Amino acid sequence: MSDTTKAALQAASPYNAAITREQFLFYEVRTTAKLLHEGCSLEEVVERIISDNLFQYPTEKSVRKIALACLRRLGALGDNSLVTAIATQPSDVAKQICLYAMMKQYRLVWDFMITVIGEKYRLSDTTFGKIDLNSYFLRLQEQDDWVATWSDSTVTKLKQVIIKMLVENEYIDHIKFTKLNPVWLQPILENSIRENGDEIALSAFNCFS
Repeated sequence: MSDTTKAALQAASPYNAAITREQFLFYEVRTTAKLLHEGCSLEEVVERIISDNLFQYPTEKSVRKIALACLRRLGALGDNSLVTAIATQPSDVAKQICLYAMMKQYRLVWDFMITVIGEKYRLSDTTFGKIDLNSYFLRLQEQDDWVATWSDSTVTKLKQVIIKMLVENEYIDHIKFTKLNPVWLQPILENSIRENGDEIALSAFNCFS
């Protein structure tokens, strides 16, 4: 496949594999949110993170990339009150908002959380395993020509990131667990989701009222 064809497929697709690099990043996103909450400009946030090595990464280049990714993710929320909540609320509240931010930024995560996790909760089906991830990616590859070009190693890495994200948010207890836990949607996030007109996302947080 030519580079031109690949570029055209990529441009036409709502999906990308950026989460192989830009993972859940709770510590990094929270650190970034705290700097914004302190009143730093976007440029000042990046400079502070780099100059003070707040992420403890080995190279300045990697720090800059992830700092910018964190700013994009917080921007995807479109709600300063949620950015403030990430900075100031207890970690369980902040993590759930970070998950919503990840959903808002990456269509891959949005679709997974709604069509796989949300559907499980809707059907009161607490089973969860590799088969669910495999069928999700198989479906995407059949539907989207760009996703169909992704290598097996890329898809494997994406699955690993999604599983870790679920563990961090206590949807499952560890990476080899096969049971989905009930989750409770934090009121501050529920209000924002409804105000954003994103009610379709409520199922991902086991909310059907």
